[in-house]
Amino acid sequence: MTDIRLQRLANVLVDYACDVKPGMWVGILGDVVTLPALRAVYAEVLKYGGNPSLFISDEAMTRHFAREASDDQIAWLDPSMSLYYEKADIYIRIGSSNNTRAMTNVDPKRVQKIAAARKSWLDTRLTRSANLDFEWVGTWFPTEASAQEANLSFEEYENFIYGSMFLDHEDPAGEWRKLSAVQQLKVDWLKGKKHVKLQGPNADIELSIEGRTFINSDGHKNMPSGEIFTGPVEDSVQGWIRFDYPSIVAGRAVSGIELKFEDGKVVEAKAETNDDLLQAQLNTDAGARYLGEFAIGTNFGINKFTGNILFDEKIGGTVHMAIGMGYPETGSHNRSAVHWDMICDMRNDSTIHVEGELFYKNGQFVV
Repeated sequence: MTDIRLQRLANVLVDYACDVKPGMWVGILGDVVTLPALRAVYAEVLKYGGNPSLFISDEAMTRHFAREASDDQIAWLDPSMSLYYEKADIYIRIGSSNNTRAMTNVDPKRVQKIAAARKSWLDTRLTRSANLDFEWVGTWFPTEASAQEANLSFEEYENFIYGSMFLDHEDPAGEWRKLSAVQQLKVDWLKGKKHVKLQGPNADIELSIEGRTFINSDGHKNMPSGEIFTGPVEDSVQGWIRFDYPSIVAGRAVSGIELKFEDGKVVEAKAETNDDLLQAQLNTDAGARYLGEFAIGTNFGINKFTGNILFDEKIGGTVHMAIGMGYPETGSHNRSAVHWDMICDMRNDSTIHVEGELFYKNGQFVV
């Protein structure tokens, strides 16, 4: 018997997040482990009159490619995928994994080479999205492996995942609209502001948001969501920050990341674990040493760290910053094959001042 929450998820993705209309070309992407969710979304797309294209991947094949593909094979771009990114209307990705450490022993430089080769797909998706030509949303399907990563039983993890998306409510979309209204008040207040300064045990850093746009992330791009974010002026970031939550990329957890910025650029970087991966990411290309995103998490339904950035970056009372690619709709000009989010807890003895006015204290907005 299908879990009613999975049916609600499909409806939220297709109707609320992407507003699928008859005749739209809708891509549905996910690993074979997400098949129950892919089926639910596929059925919902048909119900709303969309034309679904199913793109199923397999993490074992993905891992084999990362280890064995030649440089020519890495550089080759599947023309069917290129056509999809250039012409389709909707992108719905269901993420998950049967083994969260599957890529641990894969050379991170090869992982970055693959990402760099496929950067044009990311550029196309983000540019078309900024031009309102391409709707997209990503979400997560619970598995035993992810539950174990979160130190939860599978049932507890399911409840956490679906609760963070309001799928335990009869009208999840209505709950997202309420959160959207609250976040919009903050976005409106920030319009026209220029200077932001973060201070606390984990940060002494400032940046400019002059001419940049804050986005109200309310479930139309990520599900779950719950954040407001922008792209800081590229050469404006000055100071130091420590990200006290681990950041996981390519199946490897990088802990205790500290970055020092001068004129926007990361000039010093270290990590307590897997420092080689941090350095590899920073050295991917020129844009990887600049911030593409600054964001404040607002989803207090996400109240624990689970090792999954889709959820962790939304934790109420935290901020996160991403090195690398910025979102064009924010006004960011930073381009990179990397977009790597790192999370900083602001719930203890921490403040954010905007134009010298206290905006945020100890994990709560004060305006």
